[in-house]
Amino acid sequence: MKNVKARAFGGLLFLVIFLAAALFVTAWTLDYWQAWVFTAVFSGSALAITLYLMKNDPKLLERRVTAGPGAEKEQIQNVIQVLAQIAFLAAIVLPALDHRFGWSSVPASFVAAGDLLVLLGFLMVFLVFRENTFASGTIEVAAEQSVIATGPYALVRHPMYSGALVMLLGVPLALGSWWGLLAFILMVLVIALRVLGEEDFLSKNLPGYSQYRANVKYRLVPFIW
Repeated sequence: MKNVKARAFGGLLFLVIFLAAALFVTAWTLDYWQAWVFTAVFSGSALAITLYLMKNDPKLLERRVTAGPGAEKEQIQNVIQVLAQIAFLAAIVLPALDHRFGWSSVPASFVAAGDLLVLLGFLMVFLVFRENTFASGTIEVAAEQSVIATGPYALVRHPMYSGALVMLLGVPLALGSWWGLLAFILMVLVIALRVLGEEDFLSKNLPGYSQYRANVKYRLVPFIW
């Protein structure tokens, strides 16, 4: 468990360094208050969830720290993971470039709304983790895993990705950029591809999932998809 904690904290440290480098080096200035606030909100939210998992669900934390390209059993999902990382990088770099060259201007009220969306997205992910200890970062089925149909899973079949999309929608706004929304469109496509592949895998390998799909109609957004 000590190794898992070390990897988790190491990942958080890397996250903070990555965000700072990607934002302030790309913007080529420290005079970027939107980036300072966003980094605090994003990193603080990630830290809070990590600390919660360390105390309440260390097995889920262990599942989460093994995620990323190369960890998936199916090659197509490894490709999708790489595309997701590229889309996330674009969501950070595009707004920083926008700030550097003054391509667009986002009112402070929309920036604040963006930070609130980031917080809301993390809250949705937290509720998923609290409901489902098998919310792994890779597509897999554990020996003791069963279908979860309560909490956020009663509304959509993939609430963790729903939360991620809410958070990612808030990122470019929080960073003061309209152009950054282009990266959000890319991320929607990437997540949709991952969801379709995950549903196919779970239908084949998780008993009861096909019936769950029939009972809960929507994948990510109620009444839309």
